[in-house]
Amino acid sequence: MAGNVLLQTDLPGQNLFGRGKVRDTYDLGDRLLLVATDRISAFDVVLPNGIPAKGAVLNQLSAYWFRRMAGILPNHFLTDDVGEYPADLQPFAEQLRGRSMLVRKAQRLDVECVVRGYLAGSGWAEYQRSGTVRGQGLPGGLRQADKLPEPIFTPATKEESGHDRNIDLDEFGRLLGAGLAKRLVEASLSIYRQAEEAACQKGIIIADTKFEFGLLGGEPILIDEVLTPDSSRFWPADQYRPGGSPPSFDKQYVRDWLESTGWSKEPPAPVLPAEVVARTSEKYREAFERLSGQSLQWA
Repeated sequence: MAGNVLLQTDLPGQNLFGRGKVRDTYDLGDRLLLVATDRISAFDVVLPNGIPAKGAVLNQLSAYWFRRMAGILPNHFLTDDVGEYPADLQPFAEQLRGRSMLVRKAQRLDVECVVRGYLAGSGWAEYQRSGTVRGQGLPGGLRQADKLPEPIFTPATKEESGHDRNIDLDEFGRLLGAGLAKRLVEASLSIYRQAEEAACQKGIIIADTKFEFGLLGGEPILIDEVLTPDSSRFWPADQYRPGGSPPSFDKQYVRDWLESTGWSKEPPAPVLPAEVVARTSEKYREAFERLSGQSLQWA
């Protein structure tokens, strides 16, 4: 812990399952403990300094959406109340409170289920070249940040190292089997549509997002994080203007600063200046409070 920034958990005696770019995962037998740290990554590189309150935002916003979307497809969320955690985790309550959750252990499917409702990012770059997004044809004449006629599903594989690999729907079906693939496409689009409608009522546009799924008892469930500033592109509706790149609540602010430095996008990454850290923390916190209608706790 550095000040109020947690870059890495320290839970002596607990079985560390893995450290991702942001989350530390502990194996509790039939359950997992997920801890969202304040680490931040960009261009697949973890940056040297963290973002205050970021882990709390990711954890509490995921918990909010897991509860809200459980009627569409079951998910792995059990509780984020540290008081309900096993006794041997109680000594670490201060470290875990607000930034952790207990989840069911599932067999992760090594795919990312990306849903795009607006023309942005790499999708916009491809559309300019070929009039397609991930090979799917779109109407001509669309502008950057335009809302698509219908949300589209553009999957990718999860790779152990390097960048995830974009795949088409045919390969997605071959990897998972036609039946499971169809269920994940339908669930992803349904969750996105409901979340985007709910977010619009709070003044936020969800331009795109990605979901991860696992199998539990042979049935698919939603896992990992869901509809956070790390997994989604959030735009303030009152500043949305198609034809350019809208301001966002995600880490685009960090990416833009990194791009301005001339960094090669290879480790090590430069240290973020204090003003970039502070502004990014504000954006994450605002996204949580506007979407959930709640105050961020323990951050």
